[in-house]
This record gives sequence, structure tokens and C-alpha cells, in this order.
Amino acid sequence: MPSNRLSLSVGQAFVAPDRRNHRSSMSVRIPDEAGQFVAKGACAVISDTSSRNAIAKQAGDLSVRGFVADYFSTPDHWDVKTSATRVLRALNGWCYSQSTFVEGGSYVASLSAMVYRGRDAHLFHMGDTLVFRLRGAEFEQLSRDHITDLGGYRYPSRALGLDGSIDIDYMQLPLKQGDIFLFTTQAVRGTLMPSDYVGLIRQDASDLDAACERLAAAARERAQERGYGADQFCFQLVRIDQLPEAERDHPSRIYGDLPIPPELSPGERIDGLEVQEVLSRTAQSRVYRVRDTRTEREMVMKAPSPELSNRNAYLEHFLLQQWVVERVKSPFVARVMESSRPRRYLYYLMVYVEGMTLTEWALRHPQASLAQRLDIAMQLGKAIQALHHRDVLHQRVHPDNVLIDTHGQVVLTDFSACHMRDLDGHRRSRELARQTGLSEHSAPEYALDDNVGRRSDQYSLASTIYWLLTGELPYELSPDRLRSHTDLEQLTYRSARLFNPEISPQLDDTLRRALDPQRSLRFRRMSELLYALRQQEGRGKPRRRDPRRFLSEPANFWQGVAGILLLLLVLSWLLR
Repeated sequence: MPSNRLSLSVGQAFVAPDRRNHRSSMSVRIPDEAGQFVAKGACAVISDTSSRNAIAKQAGDLSVRGFVADYFSTPDHWDVKTSATRVLRALNGWCYSQSTFVEGGSYVASLSAMVYRGRDAHLFHMGDTLVFRLRGAEFEQLSRDHITDLGGYRYPSRALGLDGSIDIDYMQLPLKQGDIFLFTTQAVRGTLMPSDYVGLIRQDASDLDAACERLAAAARERAQERGYGADQFCFQLVRIDQLPEAERDHPSRIYGDLPIPPELSPGERIDGLEVQEVLSRTAQSRVYRVRDTRTEREMVMKAPSPELSNRNAYLEHFLLQQWVVERVKSPFVARVMESSRPRRYLYYLMVYVEGMTLTEWALRHPQASLAQRLDIAMQLGKAIQALHHRDVLHQRVHPDNVLIDTHGQVVLTDFSACHMRDLDGHRRSRELARQTGLSEHSAPEYALDDNVGRRSDQYSLASTIYWLLTGELPYELSPDRLRSHTDLEQLTYRSARLFNPEISPQLDDTLRRALDPQRSLRFRRMSELLYALRQQEGRGKPRRRDPRRFLSEPANFWQGVAGILLLLLVLSWLLR
């Protein structure tokens, strides 16, 4: 492993005649992929149950396997506490619900999990499993024993699956090279003293498996001397062999400190990529259409502007763009590509989409039907929804950042303002959007320095849809020109039906709500907006009234009956 990365060693030992009947489970996972190891770290977990039934054994195994699998499946930009806490609460809810369907047992287990990331360790603890730290000659218990005495028996409390909601002990610890962490179970209580642990581990700390075997043998011997069973002991050791350099384990640094590419022109090459066309030159970035000379694939290269060499804050975000977007899997979002060669410069690659921007499409297709335009709107909404599912805000939804390929499929591009919703809070997201530039489709909160979030992207999407359907903007005053909250009073919604009579009142009301100047009054979720748009399929055409539906409505039914009776009365009067 590179010298600037965290390095761990592990050892384990069980004491059990039959491992299949052992009530304890433990595991350590150190990811092989460098990017995942930097983003998520490594973890060590131990679980123990107090019951002697098969269900108890399953609870221990499932809790360990479930935590390890689910923790490393959480979004990479979530911090350790957020990821582990959400996983443990989900596991707790599942175990608690499963216990209601079984008899003679329950899915209840004590669990301790420690995540090692960067220069810190994060401990999550429930129940009575034991976690110790050996630093030099100091041996300290880090976990708390949550135990309840009932009728002379001791049971774990605040354990996984014991209740529908759970309190999780959390502790963040700075690491030192040489720290050794011991994970074991409550069964070892009364066997070894702190001095025994220190002596047996230090006897030969280079082989942690052997150290665990020494601990297990000594605990078993001590238990037998005192006349109780020693078939449920387990020991797990984790040693910190090397710490990363300070502040280097950050997702924006996964790709290293590479130089910015120089200004490129068609025909020039860089890392085996030949520039075919300059697509964009801005103060912040350069975008090129390139061809890989080895694979003949055409791609889009985005690189920072050469003038930004000293703007480290922007460069960190530039690296973060690829790190974020490559985790979004959607046919409606531009896909990040890997180069066939190692990179010597700072840039990232995306799939080249042959097509036109939404602005160009609207100019070339003025006679497109309302249904066609709404289909584009739905695809664009799905693209933004895919970003939101990964807690990413796009923040630059605009017709010029939407491509329509030759098959009529929407592809969302330009991630220069994209930001992870939970990484640095609202302020960083808003500042980034303002730095890259606001547009007439930006939500009012960006101009007014208010909190931003998913509903801000919802506003930009609705504004783009409004423009696509009408060719106009929903407000006479562009939101990016707001200067104070009093200016919000000037934002009076202009009905879309004024510019396009084919738009139904229901669709107009949907757009009106998504475009509300007050963020809290918009749709709560993007899915609600998409559902409302989906209900408008076939719109623009007057719908025939179904006579069966007419008669099924009570008021209409009795009105019809009254009319018939009136007609019969008139006929009887005329026939006299």
C-alpha cells in the first residue's frame, strides 16, 4: 500500500468445539480498491448473542455480514458517522421486525464496530461486547457494558434488535502508529486481567494471529480452573501499522496532485488523447472533444483553465466533480469514462454525446408537439432525480446544459456546480453555484443567500420545462437579479396558458407550485413533480367525457333523472 495511506494488520482466534454453534461472529474488511479505502476506510466488527438457539447464531452472523456489506455500499461522500449510523439503524429495524415472526428466540445481538479512516477511528457500540485499546503499556476499555440484571442473570441492554429504536454509543478517536485494538465478548469477563492482556499481546506483537491464540488459550485455562465453560471465547486484534499524512485522505485527492494541462488546439495530443475540437473555453475550464488513439473512442475531456493554477479551492472541487458523477448511474446523465492510459495531467473524461443542446433543439423544432416536449421534460426530471438519489445537487439545470442525442434521448451535462448535499452544508453549495454563475433558471434562494437543496434543482427544472413549453420565463423579473427578500413580491407567476393554450390547467398548476419563490412551498420530492407531469400525458387535446362516468357522478345522475321527468311532464301536457 502506498506510503501515504493507512495500513493495518489483523489477527483472530475462536475457542469453540464447533464453530457452527458459536454464538459470536467477527470480521475485518480492508477494501482492495484504493478509492474505496480512501473514501470509506476499513472496519472491524464483533457481535455476540446471549441465547443458545439457532436464531441467536443467525442474529450474530447477519449483523456482522450486514454491517460490512451495507457500510461499504453507502455513498462515498457520506461521512463515517452518517454511513454507519444509518446502516445500524436499518439493521436494528430489520432484526426487531423479524423477531415478531419467530418463536423460541429473537434476533437480538450485541455489536461493536470500529471504522478506521484517515488518522481517526470511529467506534459504534450496542450491548455488552468489549473493545479495548492497547497504547504502549496503557490498556483501556473503550466500550461501555450495557447490561440488565434479571433474576440473577445478566442480559445485554440497548442491543441490536431489542427495540424498534436504538441508542448507539459513538466515539471518535485519534489514531497513533502502533495502537492495537482488541475485540472480544462478555464471556471473557473474570478470566484475564489487564496485565494478562498486555503481557500476552506484547509477548510477540508481530504475529497477531498467534497473539489471539495465546489469549484464547490463557482464557480457556483460567476458565477451566474456575469451573465454568470456555467454549464461547473469541478474540480479534487490529494494529495500526502506518498512518496517512495529515489531511491527505480526502475524496478530492484520490487522483493525486497532477499538473493542469496546457492550452490545447485541434491535432495536439495529451496522454494518448488527440484533440478533435474545442467545445468550450471559459474562465474556469476547458472542454475538448478528443479521440483515444489506442481504442479510437471519441470522448469529451474537461480540464481546469490554465489560469487557475493557484486556485486550490476550485481545483479540489474539480477533482470532486468526477468523484461524484462517476457514482451516478443513469442513461440520462453523462457518463464518466476511464482513460486507457495513466493520466499525467489533471482532467476527466466523459462519453461523447452526438446531438444538440436543448436550446438548439427548440429552435430547430418549433412545431414539436406538447407531448414531445413533455417527454423531454420527464427525461430531464429523471436525470436530476438520479443525482438526488446520490445526494448530489446539480445547481446548473439550464437548456444549454441539456443535450438531445440523435435518438431523442436527454443527457444532462456540465457538473461544474454539482455538490454533495451532506458534505459541507448549504453554504458551500450556494457559494459554488454563485461562483460558477447564476442564470435566469436559478432558484431565488441562490441570489438571496438562503438555504439551498433539492427543491432548488426542482425550481430550475420547472423553469426549464416552462421555457420549453412556452418559449418564455415564468416571471418578468429574473430570479438571479433579486437583491433582497422584498424583491420576492415582484415575482408574480405568469400562467403558461397565456403563451401556450394547449397547456392544461392541471399542468399549469403543477408548474406554478414547482416554481413557487418560497422553497418550502414547492413539491416535497422530485418524484411528486414527476408524477404530476406524468398525469398530463396526452395533454393538449380536449378529452371526451365518458357517458358512463357522467352517470356515475351522483349530482349528474339526479340532474339527468330530473330532466327526463320534466320531458315526460311536458309530453303528457301536450298530448292532452
